[in-house]
Amino acid sequence: MLKPEVKMISKGGIYYLLINHRIVRFVPWIGDLLAPVYDSIMSKKIFPEKFNADIRKHYDILKTELSDVRGKKVLDIAAGSGSAAEFLPSDNSYTGTDISSRLLKLAVEKFRGAGFRDCSYFAVSAEDLPFEDAYFDVCLCILALNFFGDITRVFAGISRILVPGGFLLCAVPVPERMRPGVRIHGTLLSESRIAEYAAGAGLGYEPVAAENGALLYFRLVR
Repeated sequence: MLKPEVKMISKGGIYYLLINHRIVRFVPWIGDLLAPVYDSIMSKKIFPEKFNADIRKHYDILKTELSDVRGKKVLDIAAGSGSAAEFLPSDNSYTGTDISSRLLKLAVEKFRGAGFRDCSYFAVSAEDLPFEDAYFDVCLCILALNFFGDITRVFAGISRILVPGGFLLCAVPVPERMRPGVRIHGTLLSESRIAEYAAGAGLGYEPVAAENGALLYFRLVR
């Protein structure tokens, strides 16, 4: 799964990157102290107030898109507290990544409770994925694309680790669907800019026909 040169250590069910025998630490945008209330913030504030969207509809859309994904190797980029347990079939091999170790610890419990049996979790950056080439069948990036500093690098990494014919499923707010005066963290890219970045990485852009407030759903196919 990992590139040969990558060194990692496992602690509490989470793998951490080692450089010069030291664990690489990241600074999450919300801070690890907010991890225990992350889900509540998303459902009670971010979805209704920022996205003008329905979180249950969000899960239903993603569940429909992933209903045929069975027995696959799935990478969840910026997995957060493990929302994919709500919509990904449990017979898949799941790998979750995030720069927040506390959110990943919540994901561990969530996936265990959802009946997943083949899971691994890595505290790594989306801009420097440590996995070998052409390993994953499916990637997920849910409500995180706007937080990445280098989209070109992220998409190049996704293209590298996907098998031919594999795809990324993504959900992200886009500026053309936001209500006037509403601000969210990160940098919002328009649908056309996302498609341009995807093409630059050799990924085909396919929109998902779904409406849910400010959220855009799409696939990038390798």
